[in-house]
Amino acid sequence: MAEGSPYAIFGLGNPGRYYADTRHNVGAWVVRRLGRRWRIRLWRRRYNAACGRGKVRGRPTWLFQPRTYMNRSGYAVAEAVEGLNLDHARILIVSDDIDLPPGKIRLREKGSAGGHKGLQSIIDELGTQDFARLRLGVGKPPAGEEAADHVLSPFAAGERELIEEALARAAACAETWLLEGPSQAMTAFNP
Repeated sequence: MAEGSPYAIFGLGNPGRYYADTRHNVGAWVVRRLGRRWRIRLWRRRYNAACGRGKVRGRPTWLFQPRTYMNRSGYAVAEAVEGLNLDHARILIVSDDIDLPPGKIRLREKGSAGGHKGLQSIIDELGTQDFARLRLGVGKPPAGEEAADHVLSPFAAGERELIEEALARAAACAETWLLEGPSQAMTAFNP
């Protein structure tokens, strides 16, 4: 891997206003925060994504919000990986997780999709599970509600403060992953 190989952070979600405020879009929210934090504008439309690039303390970095629906996220990620010759070790996928309570985050260097259709799409398209993923808890669906309906619903008023704190921690975790590496980020931010 060349010294100047870029890093890439993908924030998963569903495109369009209808889904903008839903639980499924927390990954996209984190990338938007990182864009503001690092002054990287997500104005380009390439690789089936809104994207932008910049340098974070000298590290070339791309930010992506795929414009595909969640269960087709792999198409956008694979296009960017191929188009920019991205190394899997320098990719971070940010997504929601119904198995984590609202407000919790968890970083892993690799692993299965854990039932997440967006992550499964990425694994299928890249042909590997060897990429980092940062999951934000959105909570389990209430009794009688389907998981798909739950992730496509907005957060309850009582959850908003927890989610705002989680978004801030997730952005800090992503920055630590980028600048100090996954081990340091997991030590600092995993429960």
